Amino acid sequence: MAARLDRRMLLAAGLAIGATRPAEAMPSPGAFTTFRLWPAPRAPGGDHVTVRQQEVLKSAAPDDIAVLHVVRPTLTCLRPERPNGAALLLIPGGGYRRVAMKGEGLLVARHFAARGFTCYVLLYRLPADGWAAGPDAPLQDAQRAIRLIRAEAPRVGVDPARIAAIGFSAGGHLAARLSSEPDAAYVPLDAADALLFLPALAGLLYPVVTMEPPWAHPASAAELLGPRPTAEARQRYSAERLVHPATPPTFLAHAGDDPTVPVDNSLLMFDALRRAHVPGEMHVFETGGHGFGLTLPDGSPSPWPDLFERWAERHGLAS
Repeated sequence: MAARLDRRMLLAAGLAIGATRPAEAMPSPGAFTTFRLWPAPRAPGGDHVTVRQQEVLKSAAPDDIAVLHVVRPTLTCLRPERPNGAALLLIPGGGYRRVAMKGEGLLVARHFAARGFTCYVLLYRLPADGWAAGPDAPLQDAQRAIRLIRAEAPRVGVDPARIAAIGFSAGGHLAARLSSEPDAAYVPLDAADALLFLPALAGLLYPVVTMEPPWAHPASAAELLGPRPTAEARQRYSAERLVHPATPPTFLAHAGDDPTVPVDNSLLMFDALRRAHVPGEMHVFETGGHGFGLTLPDGSPSPWPDLFERWAERHGLAS
């Protein structure tokens, strides 16, 4: 089982508006840089994958995209002008059917980069596209992402012991699995894969947590596990069942009126953290709906980024 982060070990070791277009056409927006997760032409277990990666334009903004049928998982990085020594892996949502890159990725990266965090937005593979790992394909990408961030940390002014993962909606489910699955989900490929994949902290924003009724998000469960998952599969992929004492401290934020992913998902996760004696903090906002990102439905700023940053400071991520 994965242990809590040890500094010495670390230092040693969809609905769219508009048309779709091939993903090769996407440039990195602004000051962002993008690089692939995997050294081979294809990610692991892709011999029988036939889908074509596509972007869906959601609005007139050039970076307001969702990506479907991801075959080239990437990290898109934004480096701050004045690094604070910490990094964030941002995992957008999309119901495991697509990855919504802007509101829960690029915009959040810009916000936290202005606060000194080195930010990485994860474009991850989707479980129903024919990958050999099936529901574990997204986890392979998330684990590889943390290892690559940790590998380049000394070069870019990041402390390898100060890397957090923040996930949104279905991305919150992936972040929760990343924080609690004890074993690597793929065979090591290079030196980066000798590094730990456990983040120092986790942030879960209106997360999909459970795959079990009555609180499961049906669309995410169907994409992850298929249309008729067994009770055993639902249990195996319910993040609240994976929490153990080595799970890192976890921050949760959810709106009580979320019509898409019931707030009970966060309540289940917080209770699991409490029972495992894992430090956790949870904020349930009276209103906000689902997918609010940085901005609430009434146009006001969401309070969670400041709450997360203060909590992360208490746990040594930022100073």
